[in-house]
Formats: sequence, structure tokens, C-alpha cells
Amino acid sequence: MKDDSTNAPAAVNPATAVKPRRFLPRIGSPTYHVMLTCVAIFILGPLGGISAAFMNFSIGFFVGGQVLAGILGSTVTLPYGPDGKHGANYMQTMAASVAGMGAMAPLVQAMVWMGMPVPPAWELILYFLCIGMFGVGVGMLYTPILVDRLRLTYPSGLAVANILRALTDRDLLRKSIAKLGGSSLAGYVGGLATTKIAALGATGLSLSTLGGGLIVGARVAIPALVVALIGLWQTPHLIERHWLGPNDHYRKIGFVISLGGILGAAALDLAIISVQTVRRLWWQRGVVTPPAEDWKRVNMLRLVLWVAGWGTGTVWLGSRLLHQPVFFLTVAVGLCFIFVLTNGIALGISDFNPISSAFVMSVFILAALGLRDPGIGLLCASVLAIATSEGGDMQQDRSTGWRLGTNRIIQFRYQVIGIAAGAVLAVGLAKLFMSAYPVLTQDQFANPNLRGAEKWQSAYTFKIVGALRGITKDQPEVMSALRLGIALGLLIETSRKLVKSRTRYKHFSGNSRFGKAIDFLLDAVFLPSPYAYAFGGFVEFRSVLWWGIGGVSASLLETFRGRLSPRRQGLGGTDLPEDMSTNSLVGGGFIAGDALAALTNRPVRHASERAMNSSATLGDCAILRIIPHP
Repeated sequence: MKDDSTNAPAAVNPATAVKPRRFLPRIGSPTYHVMLTCVAIFILGPLGGISAAFMNFSIGFFVGGQVLAGILGSTVTLPYGPDGKHGANYMQTMAASVAGMGAMAPLVQAMVWMGMPVPPAWELILYFLCIGMFGVGVGMLYTPILVDRLRLTYPSGLAVANILRALTDRDLLRKSIAKLGGSSLAGYVGGLATTKIAALGATGLSLSTLGGGLIVGARVAIPALVVALIGLWQTPHLIERHWLGPNDHYRKIGFVISLGGILGAAALDLAIISVQTVRRLWWQRGVVTPPAEDWKRVNMLRLVLWVAGWGTGTVWLGSRLLHQPVFFLTVAVGLCFIFVLTNGIALGISDFNPISSAFVMSVFILAALGLRDPGIGLLCASVLAIATSEGGDMQQDRSTGWRLGTNRIIQFRYQVIGIAAGAVLAVGLAKLFMSAYPVLTQDQFANPNLRGAEKWQSAYTFKIVGALRGITKDQPEVMSALRLGIALGLLIETSRKLVKSRTRYKHFSGNSRFGKAIDFLLDAVFLPSPYAYAFGGFVEFRSVLWWGIGGVSASLLETFRGRLSPRRQGLGGTDLPEDMSTNSLVGGGFIAGDALAALTNRPVRHASERAMNSSATLGDCAILRIIPHP
């Protein structure tokens, strides 16, 4: 059990703390909640949702935006002083829900790639809404176990709690906003420049990819570059073995190997986590649980009815509106109770929510039960993708609220409002991005050298469509690649844990420069985490290169700052979470700015692209189905 008190930030300087102003609404009043809701729904949520959708449309993963929303939301609650932390937490909770739903926009893109008739927008919104409401309910069911009893760390939840407590300091908040604002502007200008300046665009520069590398650092970014280089090196051999066609890019089979690596590592991690969870519960047997404080109390009967109602609604809407089999929908809803728990535990310990793994595993389970239609697999497995995303986010937000003492019922209400807004945003962003960038509607499996795909890697869609097609086509090379990936993931992750758990290695790697260098090489090159190296198989080489440049730059800047100061310090001279480091703030700003640039700039199409899109392609027809008709 972890003592949270050791993670609290330094005390706020009374000289820089602020007092509430008379004209602001009273904390807890209806006007107060209306103010917070408006800021979260109309500003913070859409910003996070646009960034999340943009990242999934391009590099295949997304940053939830809790930190960004927490910092920006603190500008609203700053005049309330330390008591404003709960209001900022409510706003970041709502904004994160909007962002998490917005990130599901590529599910619509997957329908287009597979040639499915895309349902009307209102049907998709209702379906996504039901799943999201069901997911947060299931996540809330597990909160008393994972957050209150096991007290899992939830690193991002801890970081947000520390940030909200620290940002009652006016100087600290001002410096944070300056870094976010400046980097967002740079990301916006850079994003526009890559579409306007041909020479710059030819380099494959993506400010969002560079920003992502800045956030994760060299130990995560370099492994992806190593795998991408190995993929280029092995491409001729893979073509000889007929795993690739003559003109195929490595990622057409590399994504399967990478996905297998994640599945192998996740299987090992979840097995270890399950054993640890059972041990914790065993050690805590017989411990008398004191009555919950008022802010923790939840009406369990209403919560169970909530879960049952939205779960039933998901099955009913999926069968009546989307014409999916009740059996497979029911199985998908049932699987959520398993994966929301396991993913929540993984998120609580490692800060990693394996959403794609839950999606792919559910596809395999449904296939074992007789599923052969990839379209049915997509709509049914989407239940797992949305529910695990929102359920994990629910638990992470509850961990933040647990550290701050935030009222859970009110926080739950903010989250479900965010789900409703996010469902609308997800479908709207799918329409907006795909209509502005028709390359997103083109199946990258059928068109491996598609013009414009350098920026729009569609790695998330690439993964889920590839998995779905695997259940209907006889592709022995795909299953061989998957088995290879799972074996590599298990082998590498097992080796990492055996090496890094040794006391002598911990002493060696932590007490000498040579030991630290060896530890870095182990993480970056020789035994990289499968979660880190998988990125190299999901996207095109130039994107991985910019990802690596961002990661190396982040580590070099950290080293440089560390030499200037014997102890790395945050923005205002106080020790702060890694999420508030300069690298994280600048990286997050780059992502947000690049996303806004993509939305506000419709690129001029080349003649060849105009010719390609002049025909009534399947993708264009599908887009017309989700654009509301006048």
C-alpha cells in the first residue's frame, strides 16, 4: 500500500496565494457549477477531444488531456485559493471524458475502410453514448476495490492531484500557462507551415509526433526507431517469405508483430497484477473498514441499476438500430466487466490502459464463439474500446478525487455530462476530419503507397481493421506474425523483469554513471519494453524518426537542466510532477496546436489527388452518409 503523503508537492507560498473575489459565484452554488460546466464543455473538452482524435487519426494513440485541462481549469478556480481545487478537478474530469470519447472517432473511419454502410450520425451518437455511460458505471463499481481498498497509484491521477494542489500559486500557474500557450502557438504555426511549404512537408515533420516524443522521452522513443530500422532492414526478407507484397511497407505486417508484442507483455503483466491483487486482498482480510466519509458515499443500488440500464440499452440499441446480433452484443457487454477491471488495474499500476488489446482480444473471443463478419466484430468490439477507455478514466479520476477529497457523486455527474458531449463530438470529428482530409477515407491496406498517408498514419484504425480482417480471411502469414509477436513480447518482458528485479542490478544501475548508461541501453536498444517498441511497427518510418527526435531532445534537455541544478526542479522552483515538466507542457502544446492547425486548414489538393477523389469511391459515399443532409 502506497503512502500518498510522500507525493504531495511543496507547500504553496502564502505570499503568492490568492483570495476569492466577491463577484465570483459561491462554491457549490448552481451558478458555480454552471460556470465550471460551460468552461469544460465549450473550451477544455473540445480542445482535448480535437487533440485526442487528431492523434488517433495520425499516430494511433492519444493523450487524455487531464493535465492540460487541470492547468487551464485552474485559471478559472485560482481566485478561490486552495478550495478551488475541487472545481478544477470537476472541470478536468468532464474535459477528460469528452477527450476520451473524441478519441473514438477512428471507429467511424474503420467502418469506411471496411466498406460498411455507415449508420446515420444520430444512431452512432446514441450507441456511443450508451456504451460510454455503461463504461463509467462499471468503472465506478470497481472504485471501492481499486481506489479505496487497494489504493493503486494511478500515476496520472496522482500527477493531476498534485498539479491542482500546486496551482493555487499565481506565479506557478502563470509560467505553466505561458509554456502551454507558447508551444500551442508554435504547434499551430508549424502545422500550417507543413501544408504550405512543400520542402518542409516533404520532411514528414509532424509537430504532434515531435510533441509526443518530448512527452515520453528517449527510453520510450528510441525503441520505436530501432524497430522501424529493423523493419526496413528485413523488408526484402519478408517479401521473399510472402509476408509482404512487392510494394508493401513494413508496417503492413509489422503492426501485427507489434500488436502481438503488446498482447504478450500485457498477458504477463496482467497475470502478475492479478497475483498481486489477490495477495493484497488476502493481507487485508479481516480488516475492519471504517464507514465511508460523506464525500466518498455512493448509492450502490442506484449505481447497479445505472449499469444494468445502460448495458441493456447498449444491447437494445445495437440490435434495433444497428442490426447487430443480440448474442455477440451481450457477450461484448459481459466482457466489459472483465476488461474494465483488468485494464483499470493495469492503469492504476503502470499508467497504461491497453484499450487496443481489449478490442483485439474481444475480437478473438467473438471469433471463437462463431463470429465471421468483420462488420459485426467492429460494432461489437467497439463496446470494449469505449467502455475500457471511459471506465479506466473514471477510476483514474476517482483516484484524483480520493487524494483531494472531492465529492464522488458530483464528480460522477460531471463525467456523464462529458460522456454525452463527447459522443456528439466523436461522430462530429469523424465527419469533419474525413471530409477535410479524404485520404483518411482510403483503405491503407489496399493502397500501401497512398499519397498524404505520411501525415495521416491512421495507426489506430490500421490495428483494429487488421485484426478484424484476420477473422474472415485465410492469412497464415498474419497468424504466424501474431504468434511471433506474442512470443517476442513474452520473452522480452520476462527478461526485463528478471533483470530489473535483481538487487545487485538495481544497485549497479542507480549508483554509477556507467550503470545508468547500461540501464539506458537496456531500455532503449537491447531489451526495450514491448509497449514502447510497438510504435515502430504501427507507423511509417519518417513519423517514427520525428518521434525519436522528440524523445532524444527531451532527454538531452533534462540532462542539461540537471547539470545546471543538482536537483531537477519544476516551474517556480518547487518539485513538481513529471507531467508539469517543461518537456511535457511543450509537447502537449505542440499536439494541441497541430490538431487545431489540421482543423482550420484545408490543404490544396494536387491534381493527382483530385483525380483520385473525383470518382464516387466507397469512402466518399460513406462520408456522405454521416454528413447531415439539409
